[in-house]
Amino acid sequence: MIQRNVAKPTHNEEIKGAIPTLAGTIAATLADETADHFGENDIQFLKFHGSYQQDDRDLRKAGKKYIMMIRGRIPGGVMTARQWAVFDELATRHGNHTLRITTRQSIQFHGVVKSHLRPLIKEINDSLLSTLAACGDVNRNVLAPPTPAYTRAREQVFLDCHRVALALAPQTRAYHSIWIDGEQLDLDAPENKNFVDPLYGKTYLPRKFKIAFVIPPVNDLDVLTNCLGFIAVVENDRLVGYNLAVGGGLGRSHGNEATYPRLADVIGYFPADRVVDVAKAVLTIHRDFGDRTDRKHARLKYVVAEKGVEFMREEVNRRAGLQLEPVRPYTFTSIGDLYGWHKAVDGTWFLTLYVQTGRVKDSEGHHQKTALRQVAERHPGIEFRLTANQNVILANVTEGDKATVDALLRSHGVKTENQASVLHAASMACPALPTCGLALAESERMLPGLVDRIEALCGEVGLGGQEIIIRSTGCPNGCARPYMAELALVGKAPGRYQVWLGGNAAGTRLNRVWKEMMKETDLETELRPVLARYARERQPGERFGDWCDRVALTAA
Repeated sequence: MIQRNVAKPTHNEEIKGAIPTLAGTIAATLADETADHFGENDIQFLKFHGSYQQDDRDLRKAGKKYIMMIRGRIPGGVMTARQWAVFDELATRHGNHTLRITTRQSIQFHGVVKSHLRPLIKEINDSLLSTLAACGDVNRNVLAPPTPAYTRAREQVFLDCHRVALALAPQTRAYHSIWIDGEQLDLDAPENKNFVDPLYGKTYLPRKFKIAFVIPPVNDLDVLTNCLGFIAVVENDRLVGYNLAVGGGLGRSHGNEATYPRLADVIGYFPADRVVDVAKAVLTIHRDFGDRTDRKHARLKYVVAEKGVEFMREEVNRRAGLQLEPVRPYTFTSIGDLYGWHKAVDGTWFLTLYVQTGRVKDSEGHHQKTALRQVAERHPGIEFRLTANQNVILANVTEGDKATVDALLRSHGVKTENQASVLHAASMACPALPTCGLALAESERMLPGLVDRIEALCGEVGLGGQEIIIRSTGCPNGCARPYMAELALVGKAPGRYQVWLGGNAAGTRLNRVWKEMMKETDLETELRPVLARYARERQPGERFGDWCDRVALTAA
């Protein structure tokens, strides 16, 4: 008999199958006052519950100080004023006094010690939000367009976002048992040992799964970077259906060419009332065909890349019980947020506030955290919306409240117009050091100063006021979507970055590697000639990313 080498499932697959409730021994460890951290298996289970165990890397020389990052699940990034106030208070009482807006329309708490973990998560649930499935091998937070300026169809798209988020939520009892009741599940009880999630099965997904809804021509969610994208088709201000995009994803590893960023393929159109069926169909394709032997190769993008678009189309048709129609025409023109005060389509006002690198905090002369908390407390009818560009929108502001809100913000040093330079306003960074265990280099703490230096360079060569989309990450996993930027720095080592150029303003083109390694201290030396050449050679109206794709990255 011929012996065939069959790849072994990863350790994550083994522990999910052994404890399909995802309970692990989390509750027992929470109750153990002598333990300051969780064991290796529980670290993996915690992700499904919305938390990552980390340590403060600035303090490692004195020994590990374990801390937790907790991420909310906030479908479409929409919060009531009361929920915002709760999150603000929790960040002060349990975290590091900041709220971190993520690129997936959520909020992260940083610096939480183990003894504060359960009270924080319980109070998030008391506010009628959750952390379940904010991380882990399941569908993550579902994105929806945050800006109410363009079409009344946004409300239906947002409702569909909620429907999909609810339909794709895991059903384990462990979350309620641990975080609400404070009890350890009996893992040997038949109902727990034999639990099978009705959608995900016993071992859930091979890796994370991401979904976004978007309304053209605005692509402020970078929809093509998601495993599953719903591109709204609107006629006469009414949602009629969606173009379906599958197979996007940005994570990669340095030195591993088998991993790569990929944009989703748009494979067909379907009526809006079938959105949940289609979402389940695409998710279960990932469940059934994703690689469970190599987590670096486990995303849906590799299934689409290797099995092809026609395979995906046929599987979606079969599983959803429909026939995808030809893609309807659409165009994307921008990926940025609409800053400042604007009128919504319903006649109310909304204000988009710039949040530097997504970190809501109080600093000298700029008390943004305090200002937003006071807005939430004094104006309970205002809706807080998180953007995928790490900013916050105050929506549903009445004509009568507009001046009051504006004055309150300004009294705390928070500008409502001309909030940031064009380069800062178009930039994004992941948290990286000191909290993220995957970070190879600085990102959030580095980017503002780096953007200042690039602004000075632009001024030198005659590009002052020219927008360039700049993004940075501390590692190649892509949390700040660097591979879509016109200029991106991806951490390789302390103070050293891989440089990517050539993304576009519509979010429809990946950038490419320009330099494998650049020292941060060499920024001016490396970028000055490129920016100067762009200033001299660009065509009328040509953006930096388009020029790089056409000229700077073209082989001689």
